[in-house]
Amino acid sequence: MSTINTVDAGATSLLRFATAGSVDDGKSTLVGRLLHDSKSVLADQLEAVEHASRNRGQEAPDLALLTDGLRAEREQGITIDVAYRYFATPRRRFILADTPGHVQYTRNMVTGASTAELAVVLVDARNGVVEQTRRHAAVAALLRVPHVVLAVNKMDLVDYAEPVFAAIAEEFTTYAASLGVPEITAIPISALAGDNVVTASAHMDWYGGPTVLEHLETVPVVADPSDDPGRFPVQYVIRPQTPEHPDYRGYAGQIASGVLRVGDAVTVLPSGRTSTIEAIDALGQAVDVAWAPQSVTVRLTDDLDISRGDLIAPTATAPSVSQDIEATVCHVADRPLTVGQRVLLKHTTRTVKAIVKDIPSRLTLDDLSQHPAPGELVANDIGRIVVRTAEPLALDAYADSRRTGSFLLIDPADGTTLTAGMAGTAFAEAAADAAPADAADDEGWDF
Repeated sequence: MSTINTVDAGATSLLRFATAGSVDDGKSTLVGRLLHDSKSVLADQLEAVEHASRNRGQEAPDLALLTDGLRAEREQGITIDVAYRYFATPRRRFILADTPGHVQYTRNMVTGASTAELAVVLVDARNGVVEQTRRHAAVAALLRVPHVVLAVNKMDLVDYAEPVFAAIAEEFTTYAASLGVPEITAIPISALAGDNVVTASAHMDWYGGPTVLEHLETVPVVADPSDDPGRFPVQYVIRPQTPEHPDYRGYAGQIASGVLRVGDAVTVLPSGRTSTIEAIDALGQAVDVAWAPQSVTVRLTDDLDISRGDLIAPTATAPSVSQDIEATVCHVADRPLTVGQRVLLKHTTRTVKAIVKDIPSRLTLDDLSQHPAPGELVANDIGRIVVRTAEPLALDAYADSRRTGSFLLIDPADGTTLTAGMAGTAFAEAAADAAPADAADDEGWDF
């Protein structure tokens, strides 16, 4: 049997992480310090930042300008859009998503953290845990981010006092643990002065843990793909019909999770038809085995009616198919999501019509209680919904697969993304079950 060689946590491993925090907690400064002190900034970039800082009357370079690239961000001193940065150290490569802190842009954190394996949540040591901190912790838990770092910033402004750090760390850890966050690491830092970002602080000898970069370089992130069930959403059907390949029929896409092997018995969903993997083509070469997140072309022994949006999965671990979806969601649009609303639901490569049948509850961030039957969800709300789709979908529980357990609700009128959804139970405590409300039959959207 073919074996899979996974990469260890060495120089070639990759960590995707996101930063979040309330306004003025210092996220962009932290990222800038991280890039600067790890020598990941090009000379011309640093020169441009120094020039911009002098024009603003600042003597020292404002490292936040390394990530705040929009003019509106620099004028207001806040982050608005998600800024992606790529850098590397001798031990690991990184993809960083610097997300906004203002409540208005919480939706951007959902974007940045949706693929992250670690989230850095900043807290101003002077202010402690605030509502936006709790919201970011809830989003990290909702998105099943496996590692969370609490960076207590601006320790220089509280005289590097250990009791201040300890109190904030205890409050945040208790709150995040109640959400089901599996791992929390608290680090006291000063992004402006560089304390405990890349190099250890000389002002906090009471802290014996890693710096931010040390933790980023050593946190375990590599998983064996064979532990997950195989999921292959079909993106494109290849039928060249040329003299060289008259009968070639391949199904191209990216493996969402798990492993596919030649000879595997597979089921095509939602039709339920079965076949066997005859061949797998990767980068123009035939291979015996492929795993997530490789992009491949799969060929089956039978000529089946398969099109974009279908899901190929090993028969032994194939997901169930349903038109009724219960999920936890984060509403990201300015206009509310309401019961009876007609939407498009996008799951992997498949998009179908759907209707919101019920909104059983909305999460109250202060005490994590569920507010029953809110009737609607407004921007940045986290809540439970029940959706009925026009066609059956093969969804996993989000707790089992972040790729095939997630979906988007889209406005059919203009294509605006309304809601990010996670199928099944997302938090440690599920919302109370409620009977779905009936929605009006309107232009064929009541299923």
